[in-house]
Amino acid sequence: MAAGEQVTLLDSWASSFGMRVRIALAEKGVKYEYIEQDLWNKSGLLLQMNPVHKKIPVLVHNGKPVCESLVIVQYIDEVWKDKAPLLPSDPYQRAQSRFWADFVDRKVFFFHLFCFLLCFEIYEHGRTILTTKVEDQEAAAKKDFIDTLKLMEGELGDKPYFGGETLGYVDVALLPYCCWFYTYENILNFSLEADFPKLNAYSKRCLQKESVSKSLEDPKKIYDFALKLRKKLGVE
Repeated sequence: MAAGEQVTLLDSWASSFGMRVRIALAEKGVKYEYIEQDLWNKSGLLLQMNPVHKKIPVLVHNGKPVCESLVIVQYIDEVWKDKAPLLPSDPYQRAQSRFWADFVDRKVFFFHLFCFLLCFEIYEHGRTILTTKVEDQEAAAKKDFIDTLKLMEGELGDKPYFGGETLGYVDVALLPYCCWFYTYENILNFSLEADFPKLNAYSKRCLQKESVSKSLEDPKKIYDFALKLRKKLGVE
């Protein structure tokens, strides 16, 4: 990083989107100031730096804000391009990487959101007395997620990373959800290790990289957070 550069990340510890940015910065070896944000009482700095969406993460580089996680990751890749490229140089391969990262956002994130809401129901009422409607929604969401993971595992194949031999853009998009898999497994009663051995091995392999392990949160801490948030939201 050039002398005199100022890099600040506005983020929240449990945010999967923020974890993407943290992995990308770690891969590039970029030092930055981390400012934790209270999402229930948004700071003046966050509102100033992201007046449109008012959301984290926001990367502030030399006073200029960049918003939306995948946009930030691409920005990081372009600005600090001398180390650990995340997007391929070939236009077709780059387009494919963007396609699969978008797929993660469209499919995995919406399942992630469903699980987040479902865990509130389980926390309040217990699994045994969930309504039939919720049970039907759970079954449909589980099937859709299983199908999504099958597609992702097929795309991964026997490669060590989605982009090939080195960690790349699609990995950065997907890996933050891995620390939520413990929550998914507890809520929807499936086993990543048993049902998706390649993805499970991939997750473990990625966690051997310091840039990943230090950027992701402990899965059990995430699960406790998801359950406790239900009370704070006051969902009935």
